Amino acid sequence: MGRDSGKETFTRDILFFGLFTKALLYSTYFSTDFEVHRNWLALTHNLPISKWYYEKTSEWTLDYPPFFAWFEWSMSWFAGLFDPEMLRVDNLNHASPNTILFQRITVLVSELLLFAAVCRFLSSFGYSYRNKAIAALIYLSPGFYFIDHIHFQYNGFLFGILVFSLVEMMRGNVLLSGALFSALLNFKHIYLYLAPAYFAYILKTYCFTARPRKKGASYSFSFSNLIKMGLVVVGIFGISLGPFVYYGQLGQLAVRLFPFKRGLCHAYWAPNFWALYSFLDRMLIQWYKVLGVSLNSEALESATRGIVGDIAYGILPTPTAGHTFQLTFLTQLPFMVSLFRRPSPDRFVGAVVLCGFSSFLFGWHVHEKAILLVIIPYNLLFGKTRASDHFLVILSIAGYFSLFPLLIEIPETPVKLVIFGLWNAIVLGITWRGGLYKKAAKASYCRWSEVGYLCGAFLIQFYSSIAHPALFGASRYEFLPLMLTSIYCAVGVLYSWLGFSWVYLTSQRGFIY
Repeated sequence: MGRDSGKETFTRDILFFGLFTKALLYSTYFSTDFEVHRNWLALTHNLPISKWYYEKTSEWTLDYPPFFAWFEWSMSWFAGLFDPEMLRVDNLNHASPNTILFQRITVLVSELLLFAAVCRFLSSFGYSYRNKAIAALIYLSPGFYFIDHIHFQYNGFLFGILVFSLVEMMRGNVLLSGALFSALLNFKHIYLYLAPAYFAYILKTYCFTARPRKKGASYSFSFSNLIKMGLVVVGIFGISLGPFVYYGQLGQLAVRLFPFKRGLCHAYWAPNFWALYSFLDRMLIQWYKVLGVSLNSEALESATRGIVGDIAYGILPTPTAGHTFQLTFLTQLPFMVSLFRRPSPDRFVGAVVLCGFSSFLFGWHVHEKAILLVIIPYNLLFGKTRASDHFLVILSIAGYFSLFPLLIEIPETPVKLVIFGLWNAIVLGITWRGGLYKKAAKASYCRWSEVGYLCGAFLIQFYSSIAHPALFGASRYEFLPLMLTSIYCAVGVLYSWLGFSWVYLTSQRGFIY
């Protein structure tokens, strides 16, 4: 009775703490994504399905897969109870108090799916100290506070589906996990970057069946399992895409989902390899200027490297979308091969993390928000080894700090600093003194490198919010704080990728050692 009471108390506490603290952010700044989702509510409510992916009254056209469009459609029936005006397609930038209330509530309510997913994890693997820490790290992630409850998006419930899928795979329910992941792809196609890990693991553990023998195990291919998995995946995609096949709109759907005319980097460089590449090109341009070498004028004017349209580099070769896809796949390939050779539930989660790393570091037009594709599944491996936790802490510092430029209003500065500071203090406390490691005292290098990197983030924030305006004013060199943030975080992300890759590939007994 006491144990059950403790379990209920823990889950109740993190639920109410999360709901309460996130509800406090109701009146904070919200981005243009607020209008994006209001517009999607309106168009799915008023227009026939044949016009959803053609409607362009607003510049924020529908560019998520069909399941998310149906999600918006389902919410639109309740939206009219709050404010019917928000459901007018031509009522652009409508943000009445009732509209804001409805939108904020829907984020909170839909995120309960993420809470249900971490509860599923706890009920499946136990309420140990480590597992409770994992549940809290995921549900109370600063990324959801920043992106969903301030900036405004619906990532919480999408990651809830992902966590459910990962947990079911860890429990051995391969078919259910594949079904959940297929559904997730039809909610938001960015998760396609994680598909190689799913493919390698399902192929080896589900489509091949092991037969024990004296010297290891032999494998035989199971056509029945392949057919079952294929029917599930094709069935889910058929439900999602079927209406658009009927109307002959798959081409238009593809155009909306994959806008390759966007440039390599976003206006604010996501902290990845291409941010470092662009920074190096900028530095080389300045050096060539000192040397008096003439340069391409287009390259000199291309400061942000492509909000929309073609990109041009001054000194370094200009990458294309094809180059980024090839590089992403090639950096994912070693982990797919390693997973296929030595499959295990933990190594599967590790491969998902590393596929997310590759897509974030080397993908085309990556947004800083995509770092959650790496951090959230990585949290499921928290407490496995001191080495992997060290890289998780560095990655989390870099990833969450890189989200700061999303919250551009001055009143939100203390909010994001408090959330970021408290979260890091708790995580560092757990990893150092939580009893997860018998030889934690020998990990002094990890401890001080983590603290040092965290202090560097606060120094850059001090420069961005106080020192830079004092030195240059509000309108001069506006790009400089953003560039410093991007480069600093990119170093941390790249370091974490290299370190965790080494841990994953070199461990002799799989990921855990």
